[in-house]
Amino acid sequence: MSNSKVDFSNTKVAFHLKTDAELERAYFLFKMISNEPLVRIGTAATNFALKTHLPVEGLIRATVFDQFCGGVNAEDCMLKIDQMYNSGVYSVLDYSVEGKQEEEQFERILNQMCTLVDFADEKEAIPFAVFKPTAVGRFDIYKKISNSIALTPEEQKEWDCIQERFHKICSYGKEKNIAILVDAEESWMQSAADNLLLELMRTYNKDKVVVYNTLQAYRWDRLEYLKKVHLKAQKEGFKLGFKLVRGAYMEKERERAQSQNYTSPICISKDATDLQFNDCLKYILKNIETISVFFGTHNEQSTQLVLNLMSDYKIKVNDNRVWFGQLFGMSDHISFNLAKEGYNVAKYVPFGPVRDVMPYLIRRAEENTSVAGQTNRELNLISQEKKRRKT
Repeated sequence: MSNSKVDFSNTKVAFHLKTDAELERAYFLFKMISNEPLVRIGTAATNFALKTHLPVEGLIRATVFDQFCGGVNAEDCMLKIDQMYNSGVYSVLDYSVEGKQEEEQFERILNQMCTLVDFADEKEAIPFAVFKPTAVGRFDIYKKISNSIALTPEEQKEWDCIQERFHKICSYGKEKNIAILVDAEESWMQSAADNLLLELMRTYNKDKVVVYNTLQAYRWDRLEYLKKVHLKAQKEGFKLGFKLVRGAYMEKERERAQSQNYTSPICISKDATDLQFNDCLKYILKNIETISVFFGTHNEQSTQLVLNLMSDYKIKVNDNRVWFGQLFGMSDHISFNLAKEGYNVAKYVPFGPVRDVMPYLIRRAEENTSVAGQTNRELNLISQEKKRRKT
């Protein structure tokens, strides 16, 4: 295997957009996040403050919100988006309001998505739009369908509306030439989303990839699933699009499997997850003629493996079928160093009202404490850059 090397330790490139004050704030936040009891206390205190309407939004905005979010609305994010774009890093605007499950909200999100597609259409810096299945439909409907439970006539109407919303977003994306990423969620509702998204790929991915589903590699059945749908796509003459990630609901998945006494869908270990991720990426790159990919990863080893395979398979660094993505406020050493070498990189830029985005931010903080080494790596890189700037 050839070795296409990117220097991920170059902190000058990684943090060139951060002022000294922003670097200090990032250091302070990751230091806090590295302390699990502190995250638990902070989470409880923040939830309490927001529920009781204490005036903490300003404090949240000036610290954790500004580190991990682009702004309170799309326009608010533009300065950061333009700055990153000038350094070769694209953006994916992610409306990160979670947990609302009413029809009125679903319609609002549908309109928001179409507005975001328009927004992306006008900005070269934004090549994708993204949403979660449960942003446009009730969790329980997906769950029932995934578990082959009959819907009531009322629920069938809801499901028809959900399918219609997906179609509207994807057809609008195709019309405006903006690709649509759809996030994955819990395994017990995912089959319904997977089947619907395969249907959408069949419709909209004939000539080029518009629709991307998400593969969560911490599920041990995903490579098998990928191969199965690839066979179908080849037979029927359409292309596949996948965002490949490790996954975000591990604790919840394992607890549910245990309490309901079924085999956990999650890989037995971190190593097994890494193997599943790498096997999926190898399969995708080998079949790049018919599968486009967005690698959502903060893992340097997996990123390096992709670079090596792209070199082996003679895939150009800026081939539009291969994208890398990291979250805003994290892993800048991967994003900006890849971009410097000409690879396609996009930052997921969450936005939304401070109060409504807090559940997302809390999940981010909790994930960071549970991902081995992630927070320490951020701290080490920031320390290196602080030192470099002083010399």
